Amino acid sequence: MIGTDESGKGDFFGPLVSAGVYVDEQSAKKLIECGVKDSKKLSDAKNLELAQKVTKICKGRFAIIEISPEKYNNLYEQLKKEKKNLNTLLAWGHAKAIEEVLSKVDCKVAIADQFADESFILSKLQERGKNLRLIQMHRAEQNIAVAAASILARARFLEKLSKLSNEYKINLSKGVSQTVIESGKKIVATYGEDILRKVAKLHFKTTNDVLNK
Repeated sequence: MIGTDESGKGDFFGPLVSAGVYVDEQSAKKLIECGVKDSKKLSDAKNLELAQKVTKICKGRFAIIEISPEKYNNLYEQLKKEKKNLNTLLAWGHAKAIEEVLSKVDCKVAIADQFADESFILSKLQERGKNLRLIQMHRAEQNIAVAAASILARARFLEKLSKLSNEYKINLSKGVSQTVIESGKKIVATYGEDILRKVAKLHFKTTNDVLNK
């Protein structure tokens, strides 16, 4: 079974990351034994630690798709012109992750969290995924393959957020909060308004708070 999940969807700063992981009976047992569970229930440090274990246990059977803030903003603006929404972008990320895993291992079933009609993901799958049975369910993170994918996606998100913070020498916080707004104001004051495009998701209401609009 392939599990997919994403990270960064609700974070103003940083990329949108999707991950897919193939898990069989043997690897599922190992993942459970080392404590793999939904990334939202884990600390950042534990996420990063477990991500290393997931990549080792599922070596050659996972994929991580990263959309940088700048690319995300370009894609989102294009989707808006086409009267589409964020679900289209999420579906593309999940489908791309599934496709990459399928290029490494044969699998007939994938499971993802329920964020839209399953046709959203199915329509984005290319040739390899046309015969795939897709299961979408609420709280899919309870599935070990989805939990493993959630850890890989979150770990990559955290790594990239840390890299952006180091690059601009300003601590870019997770989520959406007053701290995030203050960080946004600081980065604009230091580098100018245009820099937001490279570090943040501009369609968030937070952008107006940062720019006092």
